[in-house]
Amino acid sequence: MTNQHTIDDPAIAAIWRDNHRHLIDVAYRMLGSVSDAEDIVQEAFTRLLRSNLDDIDDVRGWLVVVVSRLCLDQLRSARVRREAYVGPWLPEPVVSGGDGLAPDERVTLDDSVRIALLLVLERLTPGERVSFILHDVFQYSFDDIARIMKKTPAACRQLASRARRHVQDEDVSLRGAIDPAEARRVADRFIDAASTGNLRALLEVLDPEAAGWTDSGGFVPAPRERIVGRQRVAEGLLWFLDTFGVTLESMPVNAGPGALALQDGEIIAVLTFEVRDRLITAIHSVANPEKLTHVKAAVTRRA
Repeated sequence: MTNQHTIDDPAIAAIWRDNHRHLIDVAYRMLGSVSDAEDIVQEAFTRLLRSNLDDIDDVRGWLVVVVSRLCLDQLRSARVRREAYVGPWLPEPVVSGGDGLAPDERVTLDDSVRIALLLVLERLTPGERVSFILHDVFQYSFDDIARIMKKTPAACRQLASRARRHVQDEDVSLRGAIDPAEARRVADRFIDAASTGNLRALLEVLDPEAAGWTDSGGFVPAPRERIVGRQRVAEGLLWFLDTFGVTLESMPVNAGPGALALQDGEIIAVLTFEVRDRLITAIHSVANPEKLTHVKAAVTRRA
């Protein structure tokens, strides 16, 4: 006998309210995409509607299993899609939605969503990524992860350990290496210098080996390789701002310093900054219009 509930039933509505945000948090960290995370969570609830609630002792646990397995499948297929992606691939940026977004609809913004960490996770195997996120970020036991992964607890422990070594080797962690207020001050100095066209001031806030990436997905003109060296990064940015009449507006992105790139009041890109020793070491720019939907909606709600 199957469950006859619908999404409008009070029981299902309560489950959605109590678990939706947690599931989005899990799926976003696994996939690096808000839209994909929302699709995965929606599919998990669709499967829940087809199940008998009386047979499920732990609804959240059941949903986490379904979401994690769906993410695993998508991560495996994503490797093929990444090979055909035009230019660098970057995670979909997220910003605070202000008060216009219900609490259960928001992605929790903490150090585990920083772009630098998500990029390292992107280079892990699907099994390593899922094991690391569930254990190190969300504190699930290896017994629970083993049930999700259909592996032994020892195998899952090994996967998480390998992932942890990769994260440490890349010199990133679940906790930021710099005071957030200091990082914002550095980013704001960068934005002020760029906005006034002050090349000298811009160079002073960039690390000598600073690098920049732009994820355009091939939809808008942008360099398809990373740009290395503060002179090239600074000159390229100033040319872009001047040529296309773009302004920068400071905005925290993925729990770190960032900026919105605006053209005629419209968001055309989102920038995030990696800061170390009071200098910007990396700039990640997402200009793929398909990846800006969440940010545009969140900024509209904040207005």
